[in-house]
Amino acid sequence: MADRNASDPRPVRTITDLAKLAGVSPGTVSRALAGKSLVNTKTREKIEALAREHGFRPNQMASRLRRQKTGVIGVIIPLGHEQKQQVSDTFFMTLLGHLADALTEKGYDLMLRRVVPASDEDWLDPFIGSGMIDGVIVVGQSDQFDHLEEVADGYRPMVVWGQHREGQRHCVVGSDNRLGGKLAAERLVAGGAKTLAFVGDTNAPEFAARFAGAKQVADAYGARLDELPAHVATSGMTTEIAALMRRAAGSYDGLFAATDLLALACLGELRKLGRAVPEGMRIVGFDDLPIAQQTTPALTTIRQDIAGGARAMVELLLRRIAGENTESIVMPPKLVVRGTA
Repeated sequence: MADRNASDPRPVRTITDLAKLAGVSPGTVSRALAGKSLVNTKTREKIEALAREHGFRPNQMASRLRRQKTGVIGVIIPLGHEQKQQVSDTFFMTLLGHLADALTEKGYDLMLRRVVPASDEDWLDPFIGSGMIDGVIVVGQSDQFDHLEEVADGYRPMVVWGQHREGQRHCVVGSDNRLGGKLAAERLVAGGAKTLAFVGDTNAPEFAARFAGAKQVADAYGARLDELPAHVATSGMTTEIAALMRRAAGSYDGLFAATDLLALACLGELRKLGRAVPEGMRIVGFDDLPIAQQTTPALTTIRQDIAGGARAMVELLLRRIAGENTESIVMPPKLVVRGTA
């Protein structure tokens, strides 16, 4: 055997160590050592040679877990475009609660991870290659659509909450966000609004689709629709929205917020500015979180079926674990009219 210290003095104890040495992801190493055909022959032979050279043996417990069911489903939240967003975000907590209920009913435990892809470009590979989970649910595509597509090519038991695109390879459950945007803009225009603003960050696929739907309606009715970029991270939201509302109060008569939380932040800041809602400014949110009914006035919003979506993700994932191919599910949103528009 070659001297393992000759080329690299560090011992190779884990798949991550071997991945760094081979210049590939831990998931690729895991698949190569398992003999999976998804790894091309040249790469697999290189990894196998390095493993022999360094006397590396895959962790036996992890190998055993990969061959058997662990009874654990991984839930991962990638924060690519919103790195300061917290798991305590009301939308995340609502969806996670429903996921936990659905998984418990099926006899599974939940393992939760929050990752910032900018600091770990292979953020999914260690999780799915760990041997600790039977499958994974990804909450949100963030700016990681392409990476999710790559992972889906070699890893079946994965379902994502997000926006569906024609021809995509990863399986998603989510709302028809474009239709939701149309419903929101139609409500604002029907109420007499002519200068509209979308409050949110269109770098997220779901938000981009909501904006596109609203823009289609605004253009059709000769209304104006501008984008007011805003972050959904709780820290700093108040200051950012306060500045945006000072600008919006004199320029717009209708706001479509990408989420209920953004809509409620707008409502609070407009109240401070003395701008009446809905008389002076109409507001429509998106999600229909429980808090949307508790404001004064109550929030007009676009409801997406979060509970139903959670159940659907679990059902699809269990089918994929069993080896089935599944189609994505796009749920119809619904306009819920309350006091703000």
